Amino acid sequence: MPDRGLARVGILISGRGSNMVALIEAMKAHRVAAEPAVVISNVPGAAGLAKAASFGVPTAVVDHTVVTPRSAHERAVLEILQAHRVDIVCLAGYMRRISALLIGAFPNKMLNVHPALLPAFPGMNSQQQALDHGAKIAGCTVHIVDEQLDHGPIVLQAAVPVLENDTVDTLSARILEQEHALYPKALSLMVSGRLAIAGRLVTTRS
Repeated sequence: MPDRGLARVGILISGRGSNMVALIEAMKAHRVAAEPAVVISNVPGAAGLAKAASFGVPTAVVDHTVVTPRSAHERAVLEILQAHRVDIVCLAGYMRRISALLIGAFPNKMLNVHPALLPAFPGMNSQQQALDHGAKIAGCTVHIVDEQLDHGPIVLQAAVPVLENDTVDTLSARILEQEHALYPKALSLMVSGRLAIAGRLVTTRS
């Protein structure tokens, strides 16, 4: 039986779910004092669904091409999260904008990881943006989700040097390694109640 004292985490994915796996492994190994409650995808064939099931985590699909409009889609996702008694939501490669409906249900309890040092290079193709701008340092950011794209208060960041011979693929791979390490750390801080959020400033209580 699951430990009812642990925070319950819902994870939203759209694809392979590598960050989802990092989060689940951290929870299963008790490096994060939480339990994976459900994994939800907006894409029926998302590879991450099978990976989640292999860990014994319940999965669900809310196909955004079938359940429309956006408000109906988010209500369906919210119903699943609530049915699984989710306390915290983690976006792990979830390729949908989140509206006030979901954000309001989990105020300051929704995290996202982005492959750039925000506020630099928000949106899609962040690694290509970094290369195009001649950036010397790239990286990743875990932030609180708000209604603006890749905008919410920053929880943790990790820097990754940009090498002279980097391609999008090589830079992305090194950034992804840091994402896998950083995201569980940020989740652990949240579930432990150590994060203090005041406007855009996030501090860590001892």
